[in-house]
Amino acid sequence: MASALRNGEVSPFAHLAAFRERWRVRRDEFRRMHAMVDGAELCDALLADLEASFVASSDEPLSLQEAAAESGYSADHLGRLIREGKLANVGRTHAPKIRRGDLPRKSTHRLASAMTDSYDPVTDARSLLARRGD
Repeated sequence: MASALRNGEVSPFAHLAAFRERWRVRRDEFRRMHAMVDGAELCDALLADLEASFVASSDEPLSLQEAAAESGYSADHLGRLIREGKLANVGRTHAPKIRRGDLPRKSTHRLASAMTDSYDPVTDARSLLARRGD
């Protein structure tokens, strides 16, 4: 199901591409048959398939390089987390892998001054308070 990129890596969006292709095929079948469908049943089928895609995607084992690309953490850091027992190794001893659903995610919060060219102390203070939870 996973599609390969030019350098041999697997696209993190391969499961979405497969999902889209399944529903394009269904759409074409409905069009070819001039099918009249129950909208609620169609939505239920689409949502069930989407949920199954998410579950399958979260169970996919990723190499440290793939996991680093998706999580924002370095492969070295992720390897350290595995050695420390903070992340489960679903691969082999010298070829560790991490389940996509287990990946830690780096925070995307940035200070206000880093987001704009001009510095605004009020926005920066609000950003800092939001990060602290105040």
